[in-house]
Formats: sequence, C-alpha cells, structure tokens
Amino acid sequence: MKILYVDLLYDYGIKSRGINSIGQDGFKASFENLGHDVQTFYYDDYFNDICLLQSDLIEKAEILAPDIIFFSIFKDQIMQETLLRLKERFITINWFGDDQWRFDNFTNKYCNLFTYCITTDVFSIPKYYALGQKNVIYSQWAAIDKHSIPVSEDYVYDVSFVGGMHPHRKWFIEQLKKNGIHVEAFGHGWPNGPLESKEMNEIFSKSKINLNLSNSISYDFRFIFHSIKSFITFFRSKKDKSQIKARNFEIPYFNGFQLTDYVPSLDEYFVIGKEVACYTNVEEAVLQIKYFLENDELREKIKKEGHLRAVSEHGYISRIESILKEIQ
Repeated sequence: MKILYVDLLYDYGIKSRGINSIGQDGFKASFENLGHDVQTFYYDDYFNDICLLQSDLIEKAEILAPDIIFFSIFKDQIMQETLLRLKERFITINWFGDDQWRFDNFTNKYCNLFTYCITTDVFSIPKYYALGQKNVIYSQWAAIDKHSIPVSEDYVYDVSFVGGMHPHRKWFIEQLKKNGIHVEAFGHGWPNGPLESKEMNEIFSKSKINLNLSNSISYDFRFIFHSIKSFITFFRSKKDKSQIKARNFEIPYFNGFQLTDYVPSLDEYFVIGKEVACYTNVEEAVLQIKYFLENDELREKIKKEGHLRAVSEHGYISRIESILKEIQ
C-alpha cells in the first residue's frame, strides 16, 4: 500500500530535543518493514504558517493518492476543514495516544474528522461511540523494535529512572532518597541530561531496577502540600488520569527489570508479579526496591519473563500489523 505519514519530525516539534523517535523508528519504520511504500509530510516547519500547511498537505495527498493517510496530530495545526476534505477522498487514520486525559478537551473535537481512530484508552471507546465514531481501534504504545537489544554482562546502577523531570517525579525520587535509596535519573531537567535512544536502552539493561513513574499528577497530599510549586502544579495540570506509556514496554523489551506505578489495563499486557512489578505509593515502592535488590534470583526471573513477553508481543511492528489487519 501507499501510505502518507503525517507527523512531527522532531520531539514536540522542537529541533533541539532531537528526532521524534516513536514517529520515525516506531510508526514509520514499522510501515516500511511491513513492505509498504511510505511518503512523509512533517509539519514542524509550518508552525508559523498554518495556511500554507493546509494547502501543502492537500496538494501532497492529491499528488500521491495514498491508500491510507496516517496522522499523529499534536494540537490544532491541521484545520478541521482540511481533515474533512482529506477524509472525503482517502482513508484517514489518527493515533490518539492520550485519551486518558485529552479526550474531553481534544479528541472529541477531531474524532469524526477521520475514517478511523486509534485509541490507547479502552475506557474512551464508549465516548467515541456516543459521538457517532464507530471505527475505533484499540491499540497501545510499544517498544521500538527497530532498535537493537543491548547485552550487558554487569550492572552499573541499582536503581535508575529515565524520563523528563517534573515536580512530582522530583518529589517522588526525593522520598526514595530519604529512605536510603539512590535513583540515578536521566532526561530533560535532570543533572544527567537527556539520552539518545541507544543510551537509554543501555541504561535499561545496566540497571538492576528500572523505576517507571507515571506522567499523571499525584493525589498524594504530601506532594500537593510539599511546596507552593507542587500545589500550583496539582491544580493547573490537565493530566488527571494515569496511563500506559511507551516506557512500560521499552524497559522489558530492552532487557530491563521494571518497577512501575500501576495503571489501569497494564494487566492486559503483562502478568503483574510475574513479568512486571507494580506499586501504588511511595511506601510500596520503597518496600519493593529494597526487596528486589536483595532477591536477585526472583528479580532476574521477572526480568526474563517480561522481556520474552515484550519481544514477542509489544513492538511497534506488531501494533501496526494488527491495526492494518483490522482496517482491511
């Protein structure tokens, strides 16, 4: 098939943050690896000229005449009139990856502008139906199977965390430190700074425990009243629900043991306690970190089982293949 892939080339459209790895090495590469002809349209450079974006996108689609236009829209750069015009002539699909907290203020305005909608939130499916969108595909984030799996003979870190710094994550790691647990943190805002994809994957395999902290805001009153900034963050944040993210699959795929906060539907993808370890608060995280650092055999067994599950089921090629089968 001919596929027109519409996305941001850079992470959040910011060149200094580097390539949008999930888009390039996840979605796009998976289409290509499945044998499809993929042409791209990146809208990073159109942020200052929205009108030109509409005309150039329509022109590209009309010249290419693709079988499918696959979107990963970020905000409202692509006008509703443009999306409706493209839907009239082509099969259009959009990846709605944050419906847990963006459905009511974003997805509901756009879902009927596409032929198909992909959601990562099973609880949002009835909302699509209520709005008249019946072509809803339930899928999930994944690991980038284009990247090689590192092989590490020795551990470098007891506990690590990879992800951007924000107030709740900082507070959580500080609480662990107060309980004698040092976490080596990597990502935007941390002293270690961000990592390239290869470096990140190596951290997963070189850490005895990979801590996974949700992007959602915390309802722990200790965090809310920790500081004025925490208090403001809690009330300003639009993220009011936790969600599964790519990190849940990346850690085990690239040979890491994962200790993650529990999020709804995680047990659809991993057997909790056998393939992944979960906590619900700081106290549980402290307890489990100390336990798994002392029990190497059990930790390694869970790591192995999680890795096998992730490699067999949770790469982007598997996700895209399943989506295309459902459409066809």
